Amino acid sequence: MAATRSAHAVWEGDLLKGSGVVSLDSSGLGSYDVSWPARTEEPNGKTSPEELIAAAHSSCFNMAFSNILAKAGNPPARLETKADVTFVPGTGITTSHLTVRGEVPGLDADQFQSLAEDAKKNCPVSQALTGVTITLTAELV
Repeated sequence: MAATRSAHAVWEGDLLKGSGVVSLDSSGLGSYDVSWPARTEEPNGKTSPEELIAAAHSSCFNMAFSNILAKAGNPPARLETKADVTFVPGTGITTSHLTVRGEVPGLDADQFQSLAEDAKKNCPVSQALTGVTITLTAELV
């Protein structure tokens, strides 16, 4: 079954001095301020498209990886994944680096790394980011 989720953004002013708000419509979880300085300098309590992509990438990766691990007979006790999405003004989003630490009983480090690479390649957000270099650091704890 297909699912569509929605968000919307409102922007006022020009790029450098303006600001906006992005709202998570489907979940109703909130609205978040955005600005160019939050994207290219310090966040100062505002978010950016890259932070929102990082949130999507880390959560999607965890879902894909937990599924892959369970299908391999080793469901995870815990996965903690950080995504660092890099934006270069004038170029765009260039990289997403995933760092995963996992507690997976019965799995060795090589198996963990191999299955993490599979999740990195096949999670839907990774597939949507095919124009971006995606790298991975995986640690079994």
